[in-house]
Amino acid sequence: MLRIIVIAYLFLAGHAIANEPPIGHVKSVTGDASITTGEKKIKAEVGSPIHRGSVLQTGKKSGMGVTFKDETVMSFGADTVFTVDEYLYSPVQGNLKFSSKLAKGSLNYVSGVIEKLKPDAVTVSTPSGIIGVRGTQFLLKVEE
Repeated sequence: MLRIIVIAYLFLAGHAIANEPPIGHVKSVTGDASITTGEKKIKAEVGSPIHRGSVLQTGKKSGMGVTFKDETVMSFGADTVFTVDEYLYSPVQGNLKFSSKLAKGSLNYVSGVIEKLKPDAVTVSTPSGIIGVRGTQFLLKVEE
């Protein structure tokens, strides 16, 4: 019974997130890349929406560039798995947060408005630690 409730919750949560306005869009793709939001997996193409909770993946010899609403720019290298855990961008209300996870692969990060207005609101987790973003650009690689 608990398994059914958990599965139903995950399905409904994923469906609700997919109906929220996008928090960013794909700006470039080379090779094979995908975006999974909730239960829905799509092939990444220029203009594909990114939502809170989306998992971005690139295949071997592939790459993808993404721009978020706050002008944060990320470029992912080959064989990357990246998850947007939380994204809040309401500068007038002071609701600013961007937390994400790089499970494997590489990332070139260029800060946007969230980091400039509230530097402690941006983090990138990896399997071995958490990066608090306090600058404008960094490169990160996580090996399996």
